[in-house]
Amino acid sequence: MTASHLLVPVPIPDRIAALIGSCIPPHILEAEFDAERAAREVRRFRGPRLGVEDQADREQALSELARANKVLSAHHPRLAVRPGSSW
Repeated sequence: MTASHLLVPVPIPDRIAALIGSCIPPHILEAEFDAERAAREVRRFRGPRLGVEDQADREQALSELARANKVLSAHHPRLAVRPGSSW
């Protein structure tokens, strides 16, 4: 029995990543990239005092993240991306 906190992440060779990517539908891959980008944007706009424009940008990023997560969750529920998640 292995503990999840003891697992070490191992890099995946590019050829293997391409093979895995070729098995996933293109709209799912696109949604994954969109979700990751939106999650980075949401993390960028953190803090107690955001200006009006920053709040609007954060809301836009949250909207894009929700839209991409809807597509990802329809494919598989564990694919959803959170702003604070590492992957």
